[in-house]
Amino acid sequence: MSKTTSQDIKATLWKAAGTFRGTIDAANYKDFVLSMLFLKYLDDTYKEFLRDLEERYKGNQIRIERAKKNLPFVLGEKERFDYLYENRFDPKIGEMINTALQGIQDSNTELRGVFRSINFNSESMLGNPQQKVTKLRTLLEDFKPLCLEPSQIEVGPGEDPAYVIGDAYEYMVGEFAAEAGKKAGSFFTPSMVSELMGMITAPRAGDSIYDPTCGSASLLIRTARQAGNLDQVAIYGQEMNGSSWSMARMNLFIHGIHVNPNDIAWGDTLANPQHLDSDGNLKQFDVIVANMPFSLNKWAEGFNPGGQEDGGSNKEKKFKMTANLDRFHRFDWGVPPASKGDWAFLLHMLHSLRSNGRMAAVVPHGVLFRGSAEGRIRQTVIEKNLLDAVIGLPANLFYGTSIPACILVFKKNRATSDVLFIDASGKDAEGKLRYRKDKNQNKLDQCHIDEIFRAYTDRVDVERFAHVASFEEIKANEFNLNIPRYVDTFEEEELIDIEEVQGNIERIKAEIAVVEAQMAQYLKELGL
Repeated sequence: MSKTTSQDIKATLWKAAGTFRGTIDAANYKDFVLSMLFLKYLDDTYKEFLRDLEERYKGNQIRIERAKKNLPFVLGEKERFDYLYENRFDPKIGEMINTALQGIQDSNTELRGVFRSINFNSESMLGNPQQKVTKLRTLLEDFKPLCLEPSQIEVGPGEDPAYVIGDAYEYMVGEFAAEAGKKAGSFFTPSMVSELMGMITAPRAGDSIYDPTCGSASLLIRTARQAGNLDQVAIYGQEMNGSSWSMARMNLFIHGIHVNPNDIAWGDTLANPQHLDSDGNLKQFDVIVANMPFSLNKWAEGFNPGGQEDGGSNKEKKFKMTANLDRFHRFDWGVPPASKGDWAFLLHMLHSLRSNGRMAAVVPHGVLFRGSAEGRIRQTVIEKNLLDAVIGLPANLFYGTSIPACILVFKKNRATSDVLFIDASGKDAEGKLRYRKDKNQNKLDQCHIDEIFRAYTDRVDVERFAHVASFEEIKANEFNLNIPRYVDTFEEEELIDIEEVQGNIERIKAEIAVVEAQMAQYLKELGL
């Protein structure tokens, strides 16, 4: 029997997506497809576990049952993919799948709650009873031929079967993101951006890595990979969207990254941070990465239980009082405006960073130059020597928005007070784009990532690309970090030859006169 390739897994996922495409929004049907892949992965892996135990203990059921307790997870008979496939024509198949998923959660601590945002019996999502049964039966049939037993996965030298399956899972999350449009930004960071952020933050063995808005955990996984051995780093995250949180838990598990259920927390990071130390303070991390919601409106509403106005009808006054409501003192340097949560997330991360910590966050360009409270916060952060680099990225790079974004890099205990500015959004000195234009979305290829990373590590001026700005230069710009102030990418427009243009106009007028005269002659001959 030929082994299962990455392409086989992707083809099955595409086929399964076709079962729902056109009738359910991609942002919703991804949950059904990816959960079914996860169930098939669990069943096939468990099948191989049991076969290995049978061979090892030669059918000795007492020893086999004892050994089962040491397996990474267990599945009851009615929690198996094959059981559900055999019952795929049952009118209650939606309930049966839900029951199976609930049983898996109840029996396995590491998978506790992982399916709680997914309902395979939802008529609002899947249609009336007949349509629902048809869709679910087809979904089970789509996955039946796919073998995900670890020994049957085709791998390259030194490659882990878990990563082949995990990468296919993550690839499909990206494809769903492309289909989901504006809703996609909440759960997926383009892989090339994640790769770059991981290279910049450079996690090492023994480090703790945290993403306060972790989405599907793709950014966490790619960052952790930079450390080499995933068993030697600790991974933490928090996510408010239930569907994205479930994806994160499944994504990590499929990649063979086993975490405590509480390490990937569900909830509002700003209003209710879940990662605290033994004294109830914010937990500190070595590396923090994030692709947070851009300019989140009403970001501090969760600080005000009951929705009261906190002693004033002025909307901004309410949010300024957040500083007093936040027991973690994250906003002592200033309270971001009610309609712009960017600096709220950044302050949360900066206050969660260890003394030797590194941090990279994707932000909209407004963070670099907006004034008032944001301007004062930005000035304080720079004066405290926390900002290390500003990296401008091409427009139309992220799912859900076409606007250009940038990566802010922060470090604690920096040896210098300068800030590196990189503009990767335009052309080099020879007029060549520093990114690749694609049909619907721009891309950063490996050569572009390497170029940005080389500029980051070299930390020298490069014409039209990079500039190392001193603290005095930034201060002279009133702490405005707008990249064109520091990296000159101005292109002189080609000079226009007025005489040549005038000559062309006269020639075109003459040609039009000839055509009009010819047209008049034709009309005369026709008696018109």
